[in-house]
Amino acid sequence: QVQLVESGGDSVQSGGSLTLSCVASGDLGSHYTMAFFRQAPGRGREWVAGIDDYTLHYYADAVKGRFTISLDTAKKMSLRMRSLKPEDTAIYYCAAVRKALWSSQMPNSAEYTYWGQGTQVIVSS
Repeated sequence: QVQLVESGGDSVQSGGSLTLSCVASGDLGSHYTMAFFRQAPGRGREWVAGIDDYTLHYYADAVKGRFTISLDTAKKMSLRMRSLKPEDTAIYYCAAVRKALWSSQMPNSAEYTYWGQGTQVIVSS
């Protein structure tokens, strides 16, 4: 059984930086895609960034140029966030699926099989 555990959430001032981590355990298989989503209070779950089996990166327009996703080791993913804004405040979730290649569907949360419990990020102005 696959488990995803996020860490690194915190409260920071606007303009600050944070790094979130996601560690996967269990059998994800040899080829997989991972992503971060976020959910702000009163809003739906929003895709933030993803990385596929070829370590190609993909970003939502709202975070492009400020966030960097990486696969540090097999099954450990990081999201480095800088120039944080109050609108980045949300619970951040890690997700994974046994798919090697990114597609236009991957920003859809329904594409993912495995989810973490989330880590809270609060950005104050």
